[in-house]
Amino acid sequence: MKLVLATRNPHKVAELRAILLPLLPGAQILGAEAFDVPEPVEDEVTFAGNALIKARQLAEATGLLALADDSGICVDAMGGAPGVFSARWCGRHGDDAANLELLLAQMADVPERRRGASFVCAAAMAAPDGREEVAEGVMRGSLLFAPRGENGFGYDPIFRPEGLSVSSAELTPERKEAISHRGKAFRALAARI
Repeated sequence: MKLVLATRNPHKVAELRAILLPLLPGAQILGAEAFDVPEPVEDEVTFAGNALIKARQLAEATGLLALADDSGICVDAMGGAPGVFSARWCGRHGDDAANLELLLAQMADVPERRRGASFVCAAAMAAPDGREEVAEGVMRGSLLFAPRGENGFGYDPIFRPEGLSVSSAELTPERKEAISHRGKAFRALAARI
């Protein structure tokens, strides 16, 4: 089986391969960088809607089974924001450091007991024949006051998963994949492929 991931983010490609290869033995998993396909406009208001946009475009352009996700951090005290805007919260897409700093600044005066948050991921599959599937995963936790750890990416350094005393960026990749929103969503999706 050959499938393509609708991401050019090398961290996400590595993470998804690590999650999917044990579930889809023998699969050849390619990243979107292997194809000359433009980035789609993600203009839906839900994670599932944006994930489907990416998966559909890549399946149509490549003729392969395409997997995509849209994920972000949803902060309770901010009414669920940044949500689908997580990757461009600072006004520029993919500037992890600026996104993280802005969120920390916006939450600076919020006490620890009100810093609840969730990482949410919608994983979507689109096949060239039009078949589609979507699965969602959630990792509950809280926001730290300062970044900690060197692993992971995005908001991982300021997110402490529920029941743990370390940030997501302090977890080994294997431990993070076992409990993460992305891991949960893609494991559920792989079971439907």
